[in-house]
Amino acid sequence: MSSGTDSVTSYGLTAVLASASALLSTNHPSSPPPFIPVAETPIPSTALCQHINTYARSHLPEQTYNHSLRVYHYGLAIKRYRFPSWTFTDETYFLSCLLHDIGTTDENLKRTRLSFEFYGGLLALDVLQKPDAGAGLSPEAVAPREQAESVAEAIIRHQDLCEVGKITALGQLLQLATIFDNTGSYGDLVHPSTIEDVSKQFPRKQWSHCFAATIRRENGLKPWAHTTALGEEAFPSKVLGNKLMLPY
Repeated sequence: MSSGTDSVTSYGLTAVLASASALLSTNHPSSPPPFIPVAETPIPSTALCQHINTYARSHLPEQTYNHSLRVYHYGLAIKRYRFPSWTFTDETYFLSCLLHDIGTTDENLKRTRLSFEFYGGLLALDVLQKPDAGAGLSPEAVAPREQAESVAEAIIRHQDLCEVGKITALGQLLQLATIFDNTGSYGDLVHPSTIEDVSKQFPRKQWSHCFAATIRRENGLKPWAHTTALGEEAFPSKVLGNKLMLPY
């Protein structure tokens, strides 16, 4: 386990501006984003990532699983282009991506009164630290506490789009990549060929309609849900109006 300052940087706990627009305005690259194919941002081969990949594949619908992997590859492309000084591990980011929508499954939406991001963060905290004893998992497939907490924090706040305060670097990247795939915002952060390659490897399969329906389903079950802070009609409409991803 990393400790002290090392755990802050390696697990993405460095505090950065919560406002994506303000953060991006402090860093102006002299060149457009490079083409970064999926092959250059592979899934980490650690036992922990393999365990969580298997868990996510077995619990998430195909459309949500594909979205999670697109968020992973887009996020690493954004990080390489705009935030090369962020040194948190690909493993930590992968865990966040694969589990960030675990609370949106039909089973989990009905299981709790919590908003899906909050329940998803709590569930991720548990899954990352308490593997199924019957699965024969190695100790390496269990996340250190600080890593699991960083992932949970990022998941809980991945739709907390605000203009004041701070957020972890991990949480900010998860927000940027998620909103990029869901609404097409910040389209200048990723090369068009990267979008094409990622979409080919992990097809959208009408993701915009799927996610908009999930938003409305949760808001119907839980009128207090945190997603309503993004606009009960405005947010699903923005998802459905994602012009950047329309070709895919």
